[in-house]
Order: sequence, then C-alpha cells, then structure tokens
Amino acid sequence: MTTVETTVSYSVSEAAEAVGLSTYTLRWYEQEGLVEPIGRDSAGRRRYNAGDIGFLGLLTKLRGTGMSVADMRRYAELVRSGTGTYDARLELLEGHRDRVLERIDALKRDLEAVDFKISMYRAYQCQEQSS
Repeated sequence: MTTVETTVSYSVSEAAEAVGLSTYTLRWYEQEGLVEPIGRDSAGRRRYNAGDIGFLGLLTKLRGTGMSVADMRRYAELVRSGTGTYDARLELLEGHRDRVLERIDALKRDLEAVDFKISMYRAYQCQEQSS
C-alpha cells in the first residue's frame, strides 16, 4: 500500500498572492520574527504550508487594522510559546480592538465633516444652476 502525500505547500510567490503581500514583505515578516522560519525544499526554496498561510493572513489583518510591528511580533512570540499564553494574547488583542474602535469612531466623525462639505458644494451647484 502506498501513501499519498496530502501536504500542500506554497512557493513564496504563491504564499504572497494568497495573503496579499509582496514576496519582499513576506520575507521581511520572516526576518522580523513575525513568522517562524519557513521550511525549505531540497533546493533550498521556501515552502509555506497551510498553517503558515493562515497565520500570515491573520498578521496581514492585524497590520491592516494598524497593529504595530512590535505588537505583531509580541503576539507571534506568545503564539509560539504555547497555550499557557492565552491570557496575554487575549489582553493584547482586546487592547488592539479598543484602539481600532477608537480609530473607527474618529473616522466616522471625520467622514461627517467631509459629507457636510459635499452637501454644501452640492447646494452651491444647485444655486448656480438655478440662477
């Protein structure tokens, strides 16, 4: 009986495309300790697995919501340290969530100002057209 290899692996370019990063940024994430060293094939090329892709996807979302690289690194270190770090991870993520919600509120206020100006200019256009 033969076994079938079911482990899927991704090249750097495939992994970068999957998570929406450049290959340069992907390598930088590894250099910065945001991900564990990536496995390599027999030719020495990086090969990402599904777990790597999932974790990179999360890091991309954390960065997209404004998490600092230092906090991303801290989170990655906590994950690598095992299940005993759940409380610290929760604290880190809840603090980040609070900051994201504050930014969203600030953006909503700023958007109200933009919408106000748009309504003013539309009113001016209507006045000019009716003159």
